[in-house]
Amino acid sequence: MEYKLNTSARCAVIGHGTWATALVGVLASNKERVGWYVRNPEVLESLLTEGRNVRYLSDLEFDQEYIAPSDDLNEVVRNADIIIMAVPSAYLTTFLEPLTESLKDKFIISAVKGIIPGDYKTVIEYLHDHYDLSYKQIGLITGPTHAEEVARERLSYLTVVCTDSENAQIVGSKLAAPYIHLSYSLDLYGTEYAAILKNIYALACGMAIGLGYGDNFLAVLISNCANELTRFLEESYPYERNTLTSAYLGDLLVTCYSIHSRNRRLGLLIGHGCSVKTALNEMTMVAEGYFAADCIRHINFRHKIDMPIAEMVYRVLYEKASARKQMKALTDKLI
Repeated sequence: MEYKLNTSARCAVIGHGTWATALVGVLASNKERVGWYVRNPEVLESLLTEGRNVRYLSDLEFDQEYIAPSDDLNEVVRNADIIIMAVPSAYLTTFLEPLTESLKDKFIISAVKGIIPGDYKTVIEYLHDHYDLSYKQIGLITGPTHAEEVARERLSYLTVVCTDSENAQIVGSKLAAPYIHLSYSLDLYGTEYAAILKNIYALACGMAIGLGYGDNFLAVLISNCANELTRFLEESYPYERNTLTSAYLGDLLVTCYSIHSRNRRLGLLIGHGCSVKTALNEMTMVAEGYFAADCIRHINFRHKIDMPIAEMVYRVLYEKASARKQMKALTDKLI
């Protein structure tokens, strides 16, 4: 069955973290009222009374005429045609628990760069299986776009991915802004898994920096991460894709290098000598790579693809292996 959007489609965002807040800012800047599901009472109150999110990106002020924050998930879903999921993957199922409204006539966009822990499924796979949705009514937005920079209207490159190019263009029109450069892709599988894998690799880079490795080694590590990412995509789901573009390589680079990267930060703490448990407790926001490392390893049991960097990260995170010893052993496997 075909699923066609029209230009009058109404948008809603699920989530109240940094990325959700930045996305609502972009959508609202186009003078269209945006539904917004906010579970946190403090955040909801601040949005309703002050027009800002006091916990995340608190400097971003909204014109309250164009936002409709609510703690009623079903109301938000009912009044929208395009639903953008912008919740950390570990909490997505919890966020959606109150949902009784059908998603069958909705177009769902994932802005989540993670994987559902325990289910070993990507967000798109989970939505398809759990809600019996066609892949034709599911898409994603991805690319090297840290929420902090999008909120400050710094030039950012965003890729909209759908199985139908016309639907992608309509979703893109909702996100159009002078500081957003839009591109489009049909590669749902590749772009989603690339966005998941880059978090694991950013953890590896953070560990290397924390352990005292320099820029020379970091360049080698990241180039090998790019090769490993490409190898996983090509061997698990062959497709005519260019992994040197921003949705793949660009997202990998910014996550490995940026001070805004939560996954790099988690790796850095571990490299500095923190235990994994302590490092996780130090984090104020979710580092998706922690859950992804376990899930990708599980998924790779089917494919048996050579992934020494992802395997190293898994051992440090889940088997209490020494980050220093694991990184030293990895150096002999890189080219």
